[in-house]
Amino acid sequence: MTFTSDYEPFFQPPGWIVGPVWLVLYTTMAISISVVLEKRAELKYPTIVLVLFFAQLALNLSWVGVFNSEKYLTSLMMVIFMVIFTVIYAFLTYEHARKASMLVWPYIAWISLVVLINTAYYLEAS
Repeated sequence: MTFTSDYEPFFQPPGWIVGPVWLVLYTTMAISISVVLEKRAELKYPTIVLVLFFAQLALNLSWVGVFNSEKYLTSLMMVIFMVIFTVIYAFLTYEHARKASMLVWPYIAWISLVVLINTAYYLEAS
């Protein structure tokens, strides 16, 4: 996360940790979707699961640009939908692809923190 504002909430992680965290999270997400692809015949709603995963990924990849352009409300809505889509993905995969579900739990925790950080920036800018 690169931030253009001088403001920084006290609970924002230090910049040096963000890259390694994302490396781990993208790795676990890749493993998760590969497990889903292997077990998609066993899933109740495989198409919905795949759409949710790739929708949240698209939001994830575009979020940084929106946030850095200081469109804090738009970026907040994006990250909230990332959390919602990923939680539903985790729920729908838990029964038949438990590993895939559990691999995104740290991602859900991290992007939930991002919701709080994004909210702080939005409130500061308002």
